[in-house]
Amino acid sequence: MAIETGSSRSPQQPESGGGQGTRTRPRRSAAAPRSTSAGGRSPGHLIGTYGLLALTALLFLVFSLALPDTFPTLDNISSILSNQSIPAMLALGAMIPVVTGKFDLSVGYGLGLAHVLTMQLIVNNGWPWPPACLAVVVGGCVVGVFNGLLVEFARIDSFIATLGTGSVLYACTGWITDGARIVPGPQGLPAAFTDLYDSKFLGLPVPAFYVLGLAVVLWLLLERLPLGRYLYVIGSNARAADLVGIPTRRYGVYAFAGSGTVVGCAGVLLASQQQIGNPSVGMDYLLPAFVGALLGSTAIRPGRANAAGTVVAVSILAIGLAGIQQLGAEFWATSLFNGGTLLLAVGLAGYSARRRLRAGADATRTSRSGPPATD
Repeated sequence: MAIETGSSRSPQQPESGGGQGTRTRPRRSAAAPRSTSAGGRSPGHLIGTYGLLALTALLFLVFSLALPDTFPTLDNISSILSNQSIPAMLALGAMIPVVTGKFDLSVGYGLGLAHVLTMQLIVNNGWPWPPACLAVVVGGCVVGVFNGLLVEFARIDSFIATLGTGSVLYACTGWITDGARIVPGPQGLPAAFTDLYDSKFLGLPVPAFYVLGLAVVLWLLLERLPLGRYLYVIGSNARAADLVGIPTRRYGVYAFAGSGTVVGCAGVLLASQQQIGNPSVGMDYLLPAFVGALLGSTAIRPGRANAAGTVVAVSILAIGLAGIQQLGAEFWATSLFNGGTLLLAVGLAGYSARRRLRAGADATRTSRSGPPATD
C-alpha cells in the first residue's frame, strides 16, 4: 500500500474552473524548510546547539580578566587538561548508557575498584604493567556486561541494578585492600606505567589526547555507524525499536559493556596518576561524570546525549572549578558547583527533550494536514 506524503504529491493540483476547463495552482511542498536565517537555521536552534560552547569561551574570558597573571597561562591550561582528563573519560563512559535511556550508577565504584586492582596486580602480585592494565580493562568490560544483563534480561531498573552492582564493587575494593592504601615499595612503579599520565605530547598532557581520541571514537560509533542509530532509536522509543526488528536487549548490553570498558581505562589512568591504591577515591568522580553526561545532552545535538556535547560540558565544568578555586573559594564550593550544575543539567536536558518532541509532533501534524494552498 503506497502512502502519499506532502513531499510525494504533485507540485500542482487540479482545480475546477467553472466551465473554462481546468487550471492548476501551485502547492508548496510540506517538506520545504522555512529558513529564518542566512544558513536556514533559526537563532533559537543555533543558541541551543552552540550556546554552551559560547558560554565556555565566555567563562574562560571572564576568569582570564579576573586572574590575568595565573589563569590564561599555558601552565594553568595544562593543569586543567591533566586534572580533568579522568572525569572527562568517566563522563564519556557514563554517556553511553544514557543514549539508550539508562543510567550506570556503578561508574564511580568501578573506577575505585579498577585503580585499586591495577595497583594490587603491579605492586603486590608482581605482574608486568601491560598485562595488569589489560586485565583491568577486560574486567571493566565484564562488569559492564553483567550490568547490561541485569537491566535488559533480568528487567531490573537501571538505577537499582547498577547501584547494587556498585555496592558489590565497593565491597570488592575493601576486600582487596582491607581498608588500607596500597603503597609501592622503595623502587616505586615502572616508569613506563607512570608515563601513561605524566608524559606530554606537543607540549600538552597526554591524558588530554586520550580524552580527545575517546570522544572521536564515540562520535564515529554514535553518529556515523548503524550501532549509534540503533542506540538512539532505543533511547527514543524502545517499543518502536522492537517493532522494527532492532534487538534492543542485545544493544542495551553493548551500551553497558562500553561504559564498563571506559571505566576500566579510566581506572588504569587514575592508578598511573595517584601511584597509590586508595579504596575510597572512586565516589568523588561519580557526580562530575553524570553532570558532564547530562549537561552534554543540551549542546551540539540538543535533546540527546552525544560525545561532542559531553566534551563541551566537561570543559565548562573544568574551567568553572579552576576559576572559583583560584579565586579563593571555600572547600565546599566544589560540591556546591557540581550539585547546582547537575540540577541545571537535568532541567535543561528535560527542556531540550520536550522541545524536540513538540517540534516532531508539529512537523507530523503539518505533513498530515498539508500546507494551505495559494493561488
